[in-house]
Amino acid sequence: MQALTQPLRGMPRLRDRYGDAFTTYMPVFGRVVVISDPAEIKQLFQTRPDVADTPDRNLGRVLGPGSFFALTGEEHRRQRKLLVPPFHGRRLAAYETIVEEEAERELATWPDGQVFATLPSWNRITLNVILRAVFGAEGTEFVQLREVLPALVTLGSKLAVIPVPTVDWGRWSPWGRFRAIRREYDAVVERLIAKAQQEGNLDQRDDILAMMLQSRYDDGSSMSHSEIADQLLTLLAAGHETTATTLAWAVERIRRHPAVLRDLVAEVDAGGTALRDATIVEVQRTRPVIDMVGRQVRTDGFQLGRWAIPKGYGVIVSIALIHDDEKIFPNARVFNPSRFLDAKPDLYQWIPFGGGTRRCLGAAFANMEMSVVLRTLLRDFTLEPTDEPDEPWHSRGIANAPGKGGQAIVRRRTDRASAATTGAHSEVVR
Repeated sequence: MQALTQPLRGMPRLRDRYGDAFTTYMPVFGRVVVISDPAEIKQLFQTRPDVADTPDRNLGRVLGPGSFFALTGEEHRRQRKLLVPPFHGRRLAAYETIVEEEAERELATWPDGQVFATLPSWNRITLNVILRAVFGAEGTEFVQLREVLPALVTLGSKLAVIPVPTVDWGRWSPWGRFRAIRREYDAVVERLIAKAQQEGNLDQRDDILAMMLQSRYDDGSSMSHSEIADQLLTLLAAGHETTATTLAWAVERIRRHPAVLRDLVAEVDAGGTALRDATIVEVQRTRPVIDMVGRQVRTDGFQLGRWAIPKGYGVIVSIALIHDDEKIFPNARVFNPSRFLDAKPDLYQWIPFGGGTRRCLGAAFANMEMSVVLRTLLRDFTLEPTDEPDEPWHSRGIANAPGKGGQAIVRRRTDRASAATTGAHSEVVR
């Protein structure tokens, strides 16, 4: 339980006692092998799905049977092939305007010169971005989803780490409440689908719902409405709270590193991106929102590096342990974005988005969103540094958030406004 709820202390203590691989029991997952050796992690991520694939007990329990988390083998490959394109290239660039609009709208409400938690703002921004860019929602459906989805995600993230009860306790139980909210969500998605099909301009829209409605599998068949609803919810769950929480950690980190903050502001004013991108990578390394990613062994005699792992066992990669490995990241406990200025991270060692065929397909979208939001913040506000102690880790079920919500003190910038605007414009053009 400590490993699940206190990753900063739990996993390191187990590693210090047992070494870089150990077997333990985790609620929901059962008996698992936890690994943190880079070679073994790489082998696991490269293993064929028929040998080791997503655990049977995963987020698919709350996101639905059509979710990426629930799909395995060929079904997972088919749907992933359909949904990769909108997260790259022209479509990804088109979403930048949406992100900046939502960031400017939310940041305009911030108090001047007062301490406040930024996490609620990041949650609102990322939710609105997904509703527009992914769901294509507007009007009544936009309002309804803004009410339904936060409750669905918050409750679902807590239920995902506890066993499903064998007895149905009805609508007043946590699972009963979740299913009732899910029915509301499904009804709104059905209305969105019906409206999109009635309007008939799908090829002129950039949102991912429109793309899903037009997409076809290799055999010519289309996605069912239930598959679309499950995948839309999956994209929301994967890209809403996690991105918002990482932004809160980013504020928490850069306020405690004045030199980094100063250089970030100078770079924004000059229209650059390199240090900001490296800072986002370093935040994800030092403060991973999701602490573990796993597979389940599906064949007998799976040889993983030094270990022979029986069929049915789970294999958990501890993200915190690999990110804290001194052999991979010298002075690993030091927040140092410059380590990623001249070298992109190895995707088998820096794994906030998972790895292999299960790596989050929205990783590029999330990093773009965080970059645009931080650019907007540093362009329009002076973020005051602090010498207060680090904010503690707080488990929100699936995500690990800063315990005080990423507190900040900001003041609206009046200096170099025209230079900042010019820099931001040139960056969008590029």
